[in-house]
Formats: sequence, structure tokens, C-alpha cells
Amino acid sequence: MSKQYYSSNSDIYLKSFEFPDIAEEDLFLSEIRRTCYDTFYPFRIMATRNIKYMDFDAITILYGENGSGKSTALNVIGEKLGLERDSLYNRSNFYEDYLRCCSFYASRIPEGSSIITSDDVFDYMMNIRALNGGIDIRRDELIEEAVSLKYSSFRMTSLNDYDKLVKSNDAKRLTQSKFVRKNVMGNIREQSNGETGLRYFMEKITENSLYLLDEPENSLSAGNQEKLGKFILDSARFYGCQFVIATHSPYLLSIPGARIYNMDEEGMVCRWTDLPNIRKLYDFFMEHRSSFDI
Repeated sequence: MSKQYYSSNSDIYLKSFEFPDIAEEDLFLSEIRRTCYDTFYPFRIMATRNIKYMDFDAITILYGENGSGKSTALNVIGEKLGLERDSLYNRSNFYEDYLRCCSFYASRIPEGSSIITSDDVFDYMMNIRALNGGIDIRRDELIEEAVSLKYSSFRMTSLNDYDKLVKSNDAKRLTQSKFVRKNVMGNIREQSNGETGLRYFMEKITENSLYLLDEPENSLSAGNQEKLGKFILDSARFYGCQFVIATHSPYLLSIPGARIYNMDEEGMVCRWTDLPNIRKLYDFFMEHRSSFDI
């Protein structure tokens, strides 16, 4: 692990993971002799790509085209380690069988470690939208209440009327917008979906834990992907976090010191600048570099 970027080897909780190879899968599948299934997922995913071992750093990234097994690997690792998770995933009849064929080496798995998927972020944004809908309804109700209180007389008869007296005075003293802002929680919609998604990771990720992130760049702009990359790097450098990330994002792939597995090339460890899609981006911008010249 690079001492240039990360604080201590003690922050590497998950050291390595082993998947079954073709021979081990063949042995298991020949023994069960079940012919009523047309798929044995997650069997035949990692083994057909000759991916058996993974060693992990403070930040480890799984790269590959769609269908390369990135999400499968994350889900298998997360389930084998017993990590917390919120959203459902593709769990077949053979999942437990496959997990028994896997093994891992870890110093410990901290409490609160979890796997976070793009579905989790999407659900969070939907909840925020629902909350905003409730805020809109409450805002309309408060506007009507402000108008009613502003032009009505009110006399306090007991302490039970104190709150209403305060509201009545506010309605007479404040503009409608100030009255509403004082009596309703801040409108979360002031943030875009991308900003909301970024905030989700910053709230969810706490110190001294292991996190598996499945395509966290979904819904994030380039700028917010860059911010997420810096947040992940800082969390690993200063707050004892370890990350395993499945991503296509060049902003995350370029995190300094990250170990990158190319799932399209039998899980080969490589530099981010050697990845095919990164080279395509480089060639594209070089082809159009005159458009950027001032």
C-alpha cells in the first residue's frame, strides 16, 4: 500500500477475497445434478473471467464494461462479509451455495460497514422529493394561515393560546414569505439531484468502516464526481475508511494510490490511464483539442 496517500496499514480491514475457479464450480454443479434451472447465477460469472483472487488496498476499484461482473463481485463480497445493505439485489437460488465456495481474509470487519448501491441513492432522492412535496403542501397551508391571522383579531385567554398569539403577531409583522420561512423547514429542493446524491454519501459514510460502492457516480455531475473522489480519498487518508468501488467514472478511477482491477482482462491490476475507456476519452479530447484553444 502506498504510504504517500494513506495513513496506516491497520486501515485495511478486508485484505483479500477468493472466488471459486472453474474446477471448483464444475465439482459443485456436477454434485447437485439439478436440471430444472437454466441459470446457476452467481456461478459462471467470475470463474469464466478467470478471476479468482483479489487483494485489497485502502481504495480498490473494479472497472469493466457492463456485464463484466463488477456488481456481482461487490454483492458476493458484501454478503460473504455480512455487510449492512438497504436495497434488494439479484439473489438467485444458488447464492448461498456460491457463498460457501468463497473465502476471505480480514483483520476485522468494523460495525456499520455497508454496501451502497445506486438504488440506495435513487431511493434517497425519491424520499427527498416526497418530503419536498409535503413541504409544498405545508407552505400553501401557511400562506392561507398568514392571510387569515393578519386580518383577524385575536385575544389570548390562557397560556394554551401563547403559540397562536406568537403566530398572529408574526403574521401582522412579517411578510408572507418570511412568515412561511419561519414556520416551515428549509426546502431541500434547493439542492439538485446530483447535490442530493453527493450529500447522501457524505451522510452515510462515517469514519473507521469498510464501504462497498456500486457505481456511486450515477446521477452525479462531473464536478460532483470530482468532489466525491476527494471525499473518498480524504476518508481513506484521515478517517480510517476502506473502499471497494465499482465504477466507470474517470474522476474516481484517477483517485491517487487506488488499486484498479480491470474485470475485462481477467481482473488484471492496471493503471487507470491504461484502461480502454480512459484511452478513448483521451483520444477524443486530443482529436478536438483545437476547440479548446483560445
